[in-house]
Amino acid sequence: MKAGIFVVDDHYMVIEGIRSLLQNEKTLDWMGHATNAESCLSFLRLHEPDVILMDVNLPDKSGIDLCKEVKQLYPSVAVLGLSTFNQQAIIRNMMDNGASGYVLKNAAKEELLEAINTVIKGKVYYSFEVTSSLRKAEPHQLLITRREKEVLLLIAEGLTNAEISEKLFISIPTVNTHRKSLLEKFEAKNTAMLIGKATKLGLI
Repeated sequence: MKAGIFVVDDHYMVIEGIRSLLQNEKTLDWMGHATNAESCLSFLRLHEPDVILMDVNLPDKSGIDLCKEVKQLYPSVAVLGLSTFNQQAIIRNMMDNGASGYVLKNAAKEELLEAINTVIKGKVYYSFEVTSSLRKAEPHQLLITRREKEVLLLIAEGLTNAEISEKLFISIPTVNTHRKSLLEKFEAKNTAMLIGKATKLGLI
């Protein structure tokens, strides 16, 4: 039996790179890819891969939140965090939300295969660089989605919800949802506090 592999990443070069590395592996079955959380969940309603290689930073939802949702709905699917981020807080959040392992996007073919084969067996896999990062003490780091970052920058420019809605081509309720999410993540009581905290963290 071949192990089904599915990739969730919004960069086609990454997707094609992984596909080219894995497509000739006789024990693996390339099932396809999704470029956002919504299309990933749509795929999973019809198909169930053995392993999902999941980017941490997606355009509509963080990979951490998506990982948690996938594991709640499809507990038998192993999720491998896939990212350029090597920060301890992000790695631990991904693992705490159900990931079976974490590899960086600069991983060689051998390392990627080892990671996939390890999680298929029900074991946990960390790449060498990730293991080194986890041994270091790092300050807490916030993870916001790409869309939240866009909304944050426009809030900092002083735009209203209506203006942000028009600029990003999204509804006003959606803008309001992103604004509330940002206030919660930054533990900010108001917009001024949100901008102040985001500025200190270098996000603005």
